[in-house]
Amino acid sequence: MQDAKEEIRSRLSVEDVVGQYVELKRAGRNLKGRSPWGVDKTPSFMVSPEKGIWHDFSANKGGDIFTFVMEVEGIGFRDALEKLAGQAGVDLSKYSGGDKKVAQKKARAREALALATRYYQACLMRNKSVCEYVFYKRNMNRGTVREFKIGYAPADGKALTKVLKRRGFSDEELETAGLLNRFKGDMFRDRMMVPFIDTTGGVIGFTARILGKGEPKYLNTPETLLFNKSRFIFGLCQAKDAIRRSGYVVIVEGNMDVISSHQAGVREAVATSGTAMTEQHLKALANLTSDIRLAYDGDDAGVRATERAIMMAGDLGIDLTVISDYHGAKDPDELIQKDPKLWQVAVTKNTPAMEWLLKKYEESVDLSSAVGKRKYSDVALKMLGYIKDEIERASYEEKVAKKLNVDVEILREKDDRLKKKLEQSNRKHMKKPITEVQDNIIKKLEDSLLALKVFGGITTVQIPIEIPEDDARLGELELIYAAEYENTASQDLEGEAKELLARYKDEIRKQKIDELNKKLAEIDEDSDEYGMVLREIRDLQKT
Repeated sequence: MQDAKEEIRSRLSVEDVVGQYVELKRAGRNLKGRSPWGVDKTPSFMVSPEKGIWHDFSANKGGDIFTFVMEVEGIGFRDALEKLAGQAGVDLSKYSGGDKKVAQKKARAREALALATRYYQACLMRNKSVCEYVFYKRNMNRGTVREFKIGYAPADGKALTKVLKRRGFSDEELETAGLLNRFKGDMFRDRMMVPFIDTTGGVIGFTARILGKGEPKYLNTPETLLFNKSRFIFGLCQAKDAIRRSGYVVIVEGNMDVISSHQAGVREAVATSGTAMTEQHLKALANLTSDIRLAYDGDDAGVRATERAIMMAGDLGIDLTVISDYHGAKDPDELIQKDPKLWQVAVTKNTPAMEWLLKKYEESVDLSSAVGKRKYSDVALKMLGYIKDEIERASYEEKVAKKLNVDVEILREKDDRLKKKLEQSNRKHMKKPITEVQDNIIKKLEDSLLALKVFGGITTVQIPIEIPEDDARLGELELIYAAEYENTASQDLEGEAKELLARYKDEIRKQKIDELNKKLAEIDEDSDEYGMVLREIRDLQKT
């Protein structure tokens, strides 16, 4: 790739690339501008056309055109290389030896997805009832529909496939793009289509919302050469300029929240798509701004999502704040439908994430009781452990101690005991791994049972497994149902569910016995606990 980099450098000047993001003015032999990360009060961003480099003195970053695009776009080297190659008119496949076939596959996938997007857009405009759903029920205006390239996938299961095959695309190429289902038909049918657009402006996949009743509500493109849900951030392509100007980003839960927010004038909104936030998501956003604001629901799921975000942010040294003033609405989209101005104000009223979380913990327990204080201190200390700065952590410890009406040293002593207990538990757990074979059997049975529960309409058999909320997981279950049970008569599905459930319970029972046997091997035979565990094993063996 070194030859490709040199070819791109020879065609693109550093001032032209940087000038797309920063207003530069001549300062002697160099050029000067304001930091694109919004951290300087006076121009401290320097570009040297002679050397082909840049340096931001306020943010302490610097490098060539490749590192600049990586930093300012929050993307990896490969994506930056492809973006700059496109600007320079350089064909990377000529330089990529062993990667040549992969590069060609990616290029064809991008072509297929671009054509699919235009086809879906055309289908939307030709369908009156879908237009009514998009423009009136979802309250999107034409500018938003154009910007997010929203379309409609026809109910015909072969509509898109026929169009793309006439354009010369093979089944293999369409599968690489994530456009085919297992039966070589269209992946998406009778759904509103919202493209996944990467930071270079290219479509890499779709999220598809069902128009009527049915499950899953959203169906996402599976992981492909182009689409990686652990890295992709929905709306970042449209939001990045606003993020650089305002200096902050708002992370909302759903893709529709993003679209509504942009239409309401808060263009800093982004979302993770069909998955929980990952370290890759946080790192990419932290490259754009240090001001990251979470706009999650205030329910239990929102609290858990905030907890996970704080854990990751603590490890990465990132500060988070929370937006929560929804004026009674359940989420940003609902608030925007109520009054867009309320959302514009809400994003400016952000609270440090740890403060918000501790407040939620306070509301969930009775702090006037000893049990409530114990529960509150347990969860509070667990989360405070993710704060790396000693001064900040000490400040929160004092707040928690005050809330509990105890001396802060008592709280710290408890923290030390909890940490030691956790270390012992981790060491013990490492000695007792559950076999991968057994895990795989249970996972397969769970998948089949959930597929029948969600898509088979099984109600007479009580399946004690919670339906997942993750869109990608639901899409996976839909594929499992289509492959295993689509041609099974409805009267036979109940019997299949009963048989699977019996096997599932038996495997869980065997797994529990294995765990107890391992535990038994570590216990003194003369102890009371040994007898209790032994009786538990015998009881399980009888069932």
